[in-house]
Amino acid sequence: MATERLKNYVGGEWVEPKVTDVHVVRNPATAEIIGETPLCGTHEVDAAVRAAAAAFPAWRAVPVQERVQYLFKLKALLDQHQSELAAIVTRENGKTLSESLGSVKRGIQMVDVATGAPSLLMGQSLEDISSGIDCESVRQPVGVFACIAPFNFPAMVPMWFFPFAVACGNTFICKPSEQVPFSQKLVWELIHDAGFPPGVMNLVNGGRDCVSAIIDHEDIAGVSFVGSTPVAKIVYERCAATGKRVQALGGAKNFIFVMPDADMDLALDAITESAFGCAGERCLAASIVVPVGGCEAEVRKGLVERMAAIRIGDGSEENVQMGPVISEPHKQRVIDYIGKGAQEGAELVVDGRKVDREPGYFVGPTLFCDVKPDMTIAKDEIFGPVLCMMPAADLDEALSFSKQQPLANASSIFTTSGKHARQFRYNIEASMAGINIGVAAPMSFFGFGGAKGSFFGDLKAHGREAFDFYTDRKVVISRW
Repeated sequence: MATERLKNYVGGEWVEPKVTDVHVVRNPATAEIIGETPLCGTHEVDAAVRAAAAAFPAWRAVPVQERVQYLFKLKALLDQHQSELAAIVTRENGKTLSESLGSVKRGIQMVDVATGAPSLLMGQSLEDISSGIDCESVRQPVGVFACIAPFNFPAMVPMWFFPFAVACGNTFICKPSEQVPFSQKLVWELIHDAGFPPGVMNLVNGGRDCVSAIIDHEDIAGVSFVGSTPVAKIVYERCAATGKRVQALGGAKNFIFVMPDADMDLALDAITESAFGCAGERCLAASIVVPVGGCEAEVRKGLVERMAAIRIGDGSEENVQMGPVISEPHKQRVIDYIGKGAQEGAELVVDGRKVDREPGYFVGPTLFCDVKPDMTIAKDEIFGPVLCMMPAADLDEALSFSKQQPLANASSIFTTSGKHARQFRYNIEASMAGINIGVAAPMSFFGFGGAKGSFFGDLKAHGREAFDFYTDRKVVISRW
């Protein structure tokens, strides 16, 4: 990949944006410049909306079994190019190749599920709701939808949205993160090769101005957003102000409870991967581990041993287990949180600031012990390889810790007790819960999204709920 200035994809064609401001894209493992993202705004978004709106009437009239044929073609192309796409994700994001490939495959699963639209779009009907009167409920597409994607899973997250949207008969606009635009460039090249009609699928590059143009545009019917909680709340409120449908997935501070009866090797391996996989830059990463009932020393010892064995480096190299964080500013943000935790009195057992790798934006695995619920590192989403240990006397106290946290994305428990597992499942507020699972990530045929400050909206991403989000239910009552 030579240094390249990105283009937009609008109305079935690649278009050179007439903007001067750009975001410089760097490989976070080497700091080398690999491209420039044009920072588009209102004009470019409006052009994409007009193309999508013009394509909508004809696309919604295409029979659903014909619409999904384009997705079958796209899935085949994605399967053929999955290794190439994974390599691009590693270069622009920093993940290891195995992490990148895993995320690409999970994205392809979304396309696979969306091909089931002919069955999943079926409505309901009932004869004789009254004498001689029948009633039916049908699903109809709504119009133009858009997604605003994050940097941490550049290939996968847009696929949470667009396959379902277009399978339902809507048209679509994708705004990738300006930090990681190259994976979606390849995806849209494959979309073009799959033969989607012009205007059905559109891609606009940009930053904050582009986001504002999307969420304020009156002709966009709905928006899907993934990012931090403060921004998710703003997106939700501004979309609601213009009557849009919106699903805004926010931040996370995920708890993992370890009971004394747990399979400790299983638990420690899973926690280590959860906290430090993808350099901690995922909304399902373990943030706080809660040893319950006196197993703190065993958990601490096991985590320290496993953290010492993690191989850090360029994710494109063999045997590397953890890559860099996304950028120099984000690296400094994580380092500042580590300093804040030590300043507030938490015990810094493993200090990730000591990793000496230049150039590149590396922070090593970090472990704090004796963390209190009111500490900054216990409350804020750090989004890096930082794990906090917060022991609890029993499961009731452990659950009370999580209830104090305003974010509730995912949470897990490690136990061999059915009683403890049920108590956890019944009482945990996070919408994605794992039992003896380190990363409680739902498959593509289930919904994805948190609770409390981790999600703003009514209908979660992918799964059956996607078909509700992207359609309107029309009820028809007939008497002849």
